[in-house]
Amino acid sequence: MKSSSIIINSSKHMNKTNKKNHSIIPNKKLLRSSLLIALSFAIGGCAMIHSDKTPLPQTDLSQIHINDAPAGALRAWPGNHWWQNYHNPQLNQLVEQALADSPSLAVVRQRVEIAKAQTDRARADDLPIVNFGADVERQKMSAEGVMGPFALDDPAAGTTGPWYTNGTFGLQASYDLDLWGKNRAQVESALGVYKARQAELAESELLVSSAVTQIYWDIQTVKALQDILIEVKAQEAIIADTDRKLYNEGIISSLEQTETETQFTKIDEQIDASRGNLLLLRANLQALIGLKTPLPALKTVPLPDVISTLPQNLSYELLARRPDLQAAHWYIDASLSQVDAAKAAFYPEINLMGFLQNDALHLSDLFRGSAQQMGGILGLTLPIFDGGRLNANLSIVQSNSNLNIASYNKAVVNAVTEVTKGITQIQTISDQSAHQTEVVDGDQKIWSLTQMRFQAGLISGVNVAKAKLPLLAEQSKLIELHGRWIDADINLTKSLGGGYRASGTSSKS
Repeated sequence: MKSSSIIINSSKHMNKTNKKNHSIIPNKKLLRSSLLIALSFAIGGCAMIHSDKTPLPQTDLSQIHINDAPAGALRAWPGNHWWQNYHNPQLNQLVEQALADSPSLAVVRQRVEIAKAQTDRARADDLPIVNFGADVERQKMSAEGVMGPFALDDPAAGTTGPWYTNGTFGLQASYDLDLWGKNRAQVESALGVYKARQAELAESELLVSSAVTQIYWDIQTVKALQDILIEVKAQEAIIADTDRKLYNEGIISSLEQTETETQFTKIDEQIDASRGNLLLLRANLQALIGLKTPLPALKTVPLPDVISTLPQNLSYELLARRPDLQAAHWYIDASLSQVDAAKAAFYPEINLMGFLQNDALHLSDLFRGSAQQMGGILGLTLPIFDGGRLNANLSIVQSNSNLNIASYNKAVVNAVTEVTKGITQIQTISDQSAHQTEVVDGDQKIWSLTQMRFQAGLISGVNVAKAKLPLLAEQSKLIELHGRWIDADINLTKSLGGGYRASGTSSKS
């Protein structure tokens, strides 16, 4: 970028050998006048903003209403430790272990640390800089150059050339006045990214805790279904044994006996598939909690009763409760600050610089009072012609800001859709479970009557076994619905933010 630079220097030099290298402006009025003239020239000569894009409108959550919520919905949002509502110590331990040792969370936590360090760096860039410097230089003066007189060895003239060992030490300071807020905008942008990364960490923790909870109850569901299969196998064994005897006595054909044996084999296949499914679920659970601690053997527990309901004030609270929406909101805030910084780049930069140091041609003179020098520099740099770089950069950050707004609006739609689907799914499964419970109760009565007839000696034991198979099949369907109900409850909890609560709101968006 080509720019115009104006430097106004006010220095006090007590080292005679360095006087000619600096301009001395002792008159404060002259300094003030020069500054005003330079500033006026700077503002008048700045590069112009060719186009200024209008930010996209953001979705107003207060205008969103979810009309499909069932009557009698809960009045409370999920808590921070929502998985504890299942009252299962084994599950609680797994979730806590995953939150502590999950490899995916370790990655996200490092992103948060990087964003924090970048925020600290941005804040540091807005503060004054003070350095201490020292150097020693051995040089031979050229008799034919500008410093030719110093190449002579003339004590009367104060020269001891041609070799000199000169030294310098002292303090240098600089400060960007940031009159147009460029540095402050960059700090706000970095802070917005940092807060967005914190929200992303909360979202990742929610995903991990949800996944662990879902897999845990999937394992318990598969175990419950496996118990049903084992019971089915026991009943099929009774039927197969009876058919085998009937076949040997010539009462039934080989076809009927073969069908019974085939059905018995299919049950073994289903049990094997169930065991394989358990191994896969355990592997997925181990991946979530990390390899630091081996996954313990999980005790079989009954599936919990689920009461899935919704809080009030769902629409406008959703932003603060959903970490993904909060992250998107902070990214908008950060991008708007980037726009402010890009606009500030069109205006002149004004820097203050100063130094206080000792400087001497001879090291033996370095610590004398006469070797002290000090000065202040007011520097001004303004863009005049940059080939369109500033406008291109402004267009980029404005487009990126609009992209963040569009992504946020899409995330809001997705969030509301997830909640709506969760409500519908839970209501549907609830109705299905109620009907399925009636079916199971009916088959239970049939099987009980069959047992009574068997105990009265009216029918054989094989009829009891055959009567129990439909009951076991319907019980299996009810268990599957129960497992789906738990999954839907976890998904709804996740769509409601899983107990997340934003600690603050952004200032720009």
